[in-house]
Order: sequence, then C-alpha cells, then structure tokens
Amino acid sequence: MPRWKKILYSLLIAVALVAGGLSGWSFLQRPDTCAEGIERIGGECVGVNGSGYDFGTPEISAVTRAIAQENDRIQGQPHVTVAMMLPFQSDKAALRRQIRSDLQGAYLGQLRANEGEGEPPKIRLVLANPGRDYTHQSRVVDTLLRMADSPEDRLRAVTGFNLSLDATEEAVGRLTEHRIPVLASRITGDQIANEDGADGMAKSRFPGLARIIPTNHDVARALADFNGERGREDRRTVLVYDTRPDSYDESLAKAFSGIDEKGPPGPAAMSFASPSIDEAGSAGNQFTQIANNICDTEADTVYFAGRTLHLRLFALKLAQVGCENRHYTIISGSDAASLRQNMTAEDWAQLRGADGRAKVTVQYAAPAHPDAWSTELTAWKRKWAARHGREPAEDELPQYLTEPAAALDDLRELIGTTHRKGTDLGSTPNLEDSRTMLVYDGMVTIGTALHQVQSGDAAKAPGLEDVGREWSQLQSRHRVRGASGLICLTSGGNPYDKPVAVVELDPGRQGRGKLKFVGLGWPTGREQPKNCVIPSRTP
Repeated sequence: MPRWKKILYSLLIAVALVAGGLSGWSFLQRPDTCAEGIERIGGECVGVNGSGYDFGTPEISAVTRAIAQENDRIQGQPHVTVAMMLPFQSDKAALRRQIRSDLQGAYLGQLRANEGEGEPPKIRLVLANPGRDYTHQSRVVDTLLRMADSPEDRLRAVTGFNLSLDATEEAVGRLTEHRIPVLASRITGDQIANEDGADGMAKSRFPGLARIIPTNHDVARALADFNGERGREDRRTVLVYDTRPDSYDESLAKAFSGIDEKGPPGPAAMSFASPSIDEAGSAGNQFTQIANNICDTEADTVYFAGRTLHLRLFALKLAQVGCENRHYTIISGSDAASLRQNMTAEDWAQLRGADGRAKVTVQYAAPAHPDAWSTELTAWKRKWAARHGREPAEDELPQYLTEPAAALDDLRELIGTTHRKGTDLGSTPNLEDSRTMLVYDGMVTIGTALHQVQSGDAAKAPGLEDVGREWSQLQSRHRVRGASGLICLTSGGNPYDKPVAVVELDPGRQGRGKLKFVGLGWPTGREQPKNCVIPSRTP
C-alpha cells in the first residue's frame, strides 16, 4: 500500500476514534432525566422541581399542578423558595395516598403564608425527591445548597422529612451545617433533634433545625401520663421492639423502656427482627412466639416499638392466639397513623372475638386529630360549669384549646374556599390521618418566621441565619396558632409541651373498625401555660 494511503487510512481511523470517543463521552455525561431538574436513577426520579412534575405518581398530579400555579402567581412578587423533601414515589397505593395528604397540607400552608397584600416575602414551593428511604439524599442536598446560594432561587428553608432514618439524619445534618434552616414536620426520632438543657439553653447539634412534632421521648411521656396507673404498672406491661437499625424504632424503644413503672416486675422486653420498613420477612412467625409468651404473663398492655406494617402483623397474631379471652391494648408511636389505611375487612374481623367484642385495641399518639379540640373543649366546659355553677365566658376558656380550634376552623374554611374556586387537589383532604394538618402547620410556621425577619426592603430576601435564629422567637406572644396545637419553640427549636392526640383503632362489633379520638396527652403531664410562656425549668 502506498505511503500516502497508509497516512490517509490512519487519519480516518483517528477521526473515527475521536468522534466515537466524543459521542461516548457526551452520552456518558448526559443523564437520563424524568423532567427538568429530575434525574432517573435506578428507576426512581430524583431531584428538585417546582413546575408541576408529579414524579410518576398519578395520585399527586393534581396537587403538584396546584402548587405550580401558585408558584406562577407569585413569580413577579418578592419571594423566596421553600423545598419540601420526602420520597414522592412508592409502589404501594396506601403510601401514595399519604404522600398526597402531605402535599395537600404543603399547598394549603403555602396559600395561607402567601395570603394578603404587602406581606413579603411570598413562598415559592418546590418538591425535592431523595428517593426511597432517602437513598439519594446527598444529590438532592447538593442541589439545595446551590439553590440557597442562588440569587434567583433564594432557598430559605427545607421542610418535609417523614422518616426517622440515618439517611434523613445525614441530610438534616448537612443542610444545617451549611446554615440552611430546616423545619421537620413529621419526624419523631430523638436523634434528629437539638437538646434543650435544664436551664433552657440549647445544645445545638443541628443549628437552624426546628420541629413541630414531639420526639418519641415526649410521646412516651404523654402516653404514660394519659394512661395513668395502667400504663405504669410494671407487671401489666411489656415492651416489644424491632432490633433492625432504625432511628424511629430505636428511640421509641428507648423512650418506652424509660417510663417510670411501679409495682412488682413484669415480663422482660421481647424483641423481633424485620428486614426493612415495608417488608415482613419472618416477623409473622416471630410474633406468634412472642404472643404465646405474653399469654403466660399478667401483661395486658404492650408497648410496641416498630413500624406500621409490623404493628399490623403483631396485632393480628396477638388476636389469633386468644389468651384466655383477655383483651390487649397495644400502645405505639406516630408511625401508626397510617395503620387504619392498611387494614382490610378480614383484619378487622380478626381483631374481634366470637362475641363481637374487641380482643385487641391499638392505641397510638397521633400528631393531631380533627376531633381533638371540640371534644376537649366540650369536656372542659362541662367540668368548669359543674364547679362554678354557670357557663364560662369566652375570656375564661383555655387558650391551649381555643386557639388551635380556631386555627383548625381556618384550615377547614381554606379547604372549602379552594374547592369553591375549582382547584383540584386530587381528593378532599382527609384531616383524620393528621398529615395534612401537620404539614400545613409547618408551612404556616415557616411563613411566620419569614415575615418576622423580613427587613423593610421587600426586594431583599432575609438571610439564611436570620431565618434559622427566628425559630426560637416563635413562643409566648409570637406563638404559632397551629391546627395541630400551639407551637411554641424552645431555644433548641423543639415544640414545648406540644400535646399528642391519643387515638384508638376500635374494631367495633361488625364491619370496618373506627379510628376514634380518646383524649390529649401532655409530655410534661400538664397543659401548656397561659400565652405559652416557656418556663426556665422544664419538668
């Protein structure tokens, strides 16, 4: 072959290799996307979006469009961005409905925060999907950090967070390390909280973190206080807990085991091991053995530290064993709020005996319940009238009941107004599961903080640290009147003596069982003080 042909042939090969290399490089560098700002990773759509993308979850399509419309409406006004971070995809219908409830609360809270004229800044709400179990949270946090530095996005708070997991803790830790304010509306694990000292001074492991839901420690205290002697009599109680590493399970087990019990010792704690949050594994077989062992004790009250799926299995196994026709009460934490949605008609029938009476009742601490304030106010008025011989005047009614009742009325009116305007949210918000109420309160709390720290210059967004410092000012006169209860934040950003709504799943005598509100539990053992003034020494 002539030399010039060899040279030409070599050049053609080199050009082909370069072109192929560039093509391959371009292909490798171009991520597979689900939508703008959303990357497809292992079948999940991960990232941040505020333009109405539903992450492939049709149940939330309508409410994501409503959020996008509100974002468009306030685009030309002074505004900042708030991100809601939680997994937005699931292969389980019940979980997808729960996600919808969360987003309905976020949207309604965004509306409430944005209402009125001349009250900047408005809130632009974006959705941040970290993937199942927050597996890809680091990628999403990277994006949120850039948005906090961006003069266009002006990210000023991150909310959401529905699971107390190690990955959740890592996300909150990294965000607060960079001074991005975080308001956790639905995580109860004690590990993701700042510590309040006995003198009221905080030890801030997460600077700029606030929570509006009690920790598992406070939940356990509230439940023990509500149940009185029954919940503290050692021989009648037993702890059943999951040994799988899980921040929620671990802190709830620690909180339950720390309850000050009295009387002769009861049975030792009994453990089981589950493979994951939403998998049963061999838990059913383990529960059969545990139920048999409980039968041989005097215990009739079971403190259960585990996730909803495993709680359901345990309740059914305990009912199956039928220990001498005894009635059992299982007491658990806030994760049980989704239990009712997972119960079938057969499950309810199994919890009943042949005589139609309940064999097992599940009691748990819900973060909120729509019947709480009206029920408690009626009972309070009745007791007051019996002592004083007359009906109480309006100014004699307790703030810790009247103000949340008014806030709940406002939320219901907002839901009605939204419906009358023709805004589709995918379904009428179900306040019974507490999610909509709690996430709504979280957005209202963020809006309150933003308005409090806003300078006279409407065009200038408040600083990140200014917003984070504002959490601890939201108490006393500046308390947030939440639909889930008065929100009075300590120096550590924790809700002081926030009540829990104690609810029970009662199987009834036939058909599907009912979820009923049975009372309020207070972490300190007493109601919040007047004006929600936080004392220097907490019980």
